[in-house]
Amino acid sequence: MQDKAIDKNSLRTVILAGHRDFGRCPIASRLPTALWPICGKPALTRLLENLASQGLERAVVCSNGDAALFNEAVRVDGIEVDLLDEALPVGTAGCIRDAAVAMKEHLLIVAPAGIVGPPKIDELLSLHTDDSEMTVLFNPADADDRIRGNVTGIYVCNPDILKYIPQNGYCDIKESLIPALVASGINIGTAALPHRVHTFRDRTGYLRALAAYLENGVQNKMAVPLVRQDNSQMLWLARTAQIDPTARIFGRVVVMDNARISEGVTIFGPAVVGQNCTIAGNTLVVNSVLWDDAHVGARCEVRHCLLDYGAKVAAGTAVSDKSIAFQADGAIVRSAKRVLTAVGNSTAKIRDYPGRVANKLGKTSSLPEKPGRALVSLWLGGAVVLLAFLWSFWGGIVDLWNIWRKSDEYSSGLLVPFLAVYVLWSRRDELRQTVVKPCLWGLAAVVFAFAMRFFGLFFTYGSAERFSVVLSIAAIVLFLFGRQFFKKSWPILLFLCLMLPWPNRVQAAVTLPLQHWATSSAVFCLETLGYDVLQDGNIIHIGNTTVAVAEACNGLRMVTAFFVISALVVLLIRRAWWEKLIVLASTLPIALLCNTIRLTITAMAFTVISGQRWEKIFHDFGGYAMMPLALGLVMAEFSLLSKLTTVPAQAQRAVVIRQRNA
Repeated sequence: MQDKAIDKNSLRTVILAGHRDFGRCPIASRLPTALWPICGKPALTRLLENLASQGLERAVVCSNGDAALFNEAVRVDGIEVDLLDEALPVGTAGCIRDAAVAMKEHLLIVAPAGIVGPPKIDELLSLHTDDSEMTVLFNPADADDRIRGNVTGIYVCNPDILKYIPQNGYCDIKESLIPALVASGINIGTAALPHRVHTFRDRTGYLRALAAYLENGVQNKMAVPLVRQDNSQMLWLARTAQIDPTARIFGRVVVMDNARISEGVTIFGPAVVGQNCTIAGNTLVVNSVLWDDAHVGARCEVRHCLLDYGAKVAAGTAVSDKSIAFQADGAIVRSAKRVLTAVGNSTAKIRDYPGRVANKLGKTSSLPEKPGRALVSLWLGGAVVLLAFLWSFWGGIVDLWNIWRKSDEYSSGLLVPFLAVYVLWSRRDELRQTVVKPCLWGLAAVVFAFAMRFFGLFFTYGSAERFSVVLSIAAIVLFLFGRQFFKKSWPILLFLCLMLPWPNRVQAAVTLPLQHWATSSAVFCLETLGYDVLQDGNIIHIGNTTVAVAEACNGLRMVTAFFVISALVVLLIRRAWWEKLIVLASTLPIALLCNTIRLTITAMAFTVISGQRWEKIFHDFGGYAMMPLALGLVMAEFSLLSKLTTVPAQAQRAVVIRQRNA
């Protein structure tokens, strides 16, 4: 057996978070199973918290193209997490290869992210024998094996197995690595865990895992405060939950914050009712899980189902053994029908009353300068259009809000709409004098924007769906205000694109190169300053200190934030177009330069300070300090351009004299 007193800091834990599962489960197609909540927290977060409580200080989470979704889930106190995002599928063994490339001397523990009741590290080490290069862990045999199977997906490996994994390409543990080890005569051990762990990859496994979690009790493990009702060991109830006295609840059930259970509702556990969920009257819920904001109508039967965030079950519906995904409400479909109906009506009016419509659309006007009936009508019309837009695109707006709130790389996008409104307000005098003439081409652009929205929803292309929000705004401006107004406001509309996250493929393509550049440039600066530095992949060894350049430090956050700053300055300042273009083109090198400065200063500071708290404070402060530096560089660039292009004094005086004479 392995020595139980082995230093846990010498372990490398590799967590296989996987990716979205297109086709088989509608919810898994939208959200990786690693992020499915276990009573208020993602399964991945709970696993990392468990590892941190056992004394592990570092783990690697492997995903495939969805790193932006995992950023919030991997932020766990007490454990440092490296998020490894693979642009292309590399297989489970390929993830081990990429995660362990810089630390080949470590013992490897591999586990899936979708797991409930993970085993203790000491148990895993005791089951890994000295004569085995790899130990495959199974659940203990019992009567349920015929249904559940006993494969856990947990492996304990010696670092020597890495040489049997191809250096590039796809490689799976069960289908490729284990056969290669057997063919080479390498001993592979098997062992049964002392207690069952529950892993899941679909709705059925998820419901079983949650049932096991509730069986063991959830008190003190919840993300929201709970109290037990009537000292029962079966019902966990949040303080702000509302349950009608006539409702009946049997078995182990969790009811979370602000959930509302109406009269005559019957719930058979194990079941979870998430935050802000509503279950209307006389409904039956059996062994089902409702995520936050889900709604079940009256007189429904919901058996062995999983309801997505915001999913709805219509009144009088009976559903069984299904994953019910969030539908971008029928509001989108209804609004599209209304747009098409409006197009048809407009076409009919143009056909029947060409003179009247042509005369109406042909009228030109400018925005009113003084308050009056026309101004009131304008504001009322704008409010109606705004409400219709919010109603139609509410799902996409909520999606953007979640990305801004959870992703550091795109948190600056939250400011973009407010900054765009400010720029629009600063140009109000110029826009007020613009001729307003509605343009039918804008109506065609609205239809195109909705078509793009449907394309994104149908093929689950989030980027297309989010881009349709900005495209719809531009189309509405063109339709209502005409070409001249659109011509003067298009830079502001283009500025709105900066609030959108990059497509996953683009982000995956630039993340690793940016991370490598950040590490190499910081090493170059440290060497220039006279430090003894050694680069090992994305790890910097400076003296007796080791600094890991995580994926979050690759500079993408600064790139997105600096683009917003530079674009805002370009919109507000009055300069030649080519000067503005130079400033925008210089945003990327300025962002990379600031990130290099931050990493260099951080690495130098880590050689003289100690303690995770101080290191975190200095690390975060260094990122904020780069913002004024970047803004200063942009203003210095404008100042330099103005000096390079200043008109000679004699010629300037001649121009002034000619203007006075004129």
